[in-house]
Amino acid sequence: MAEYANVVRRALGQLGGHGGVRGFFVQLFRVNDIKTGALVGVDKYGNKYFEDSKYFFGRHRWVIYTTEMNGKNTMWEVDGSMVPAEWHRWLHCMGDEPPTTHPPEPKKFLAEVHQFNVSGSSQQYVPFSTTSKKIHEWVPPRAQ
Repeated sequence: MAEYANVVRRALGQLGGHGGVRGFFVQLFRVNDIKTGALVGVDKYGNKYFEDSKYFFGRHRWVIYTTEMNGKNTMWEVDGSMVPAEWHRWLHCMGDEPPTTHPPEPKKFLAEVHQFNVSGSSQQYVPFSTTSKKIHEWVPPRAQ
């Protein structure tokens, strides 16, 4: 009987940790994961970072992405490039202290406004080739 009580307690904790039944299902469908833990911090874009040591190493830190970033609706399009550099370091266990308690020193090469990964879109970078082709396409002869 105690096992059933424990299952009910954990289920109610999951529902409460995500803001009710609606929040629980939104989180499940957005990122396919429903963990709860201690809120470590929030970045300037609204992403929330959590930690819980009961999960095994590598899965004990996670992010719940914001629904709107840089004017783009990101409700159903979450992307790993939405995490700024200072929080990426903490998420991947490169440092134990989050940027909320130990802010990183400013670097000249880091952008002020974090940008999405634009690969595969019309804004992607395509280098211009300055070398001539070794193989040329066939051009049919013109009819006289």
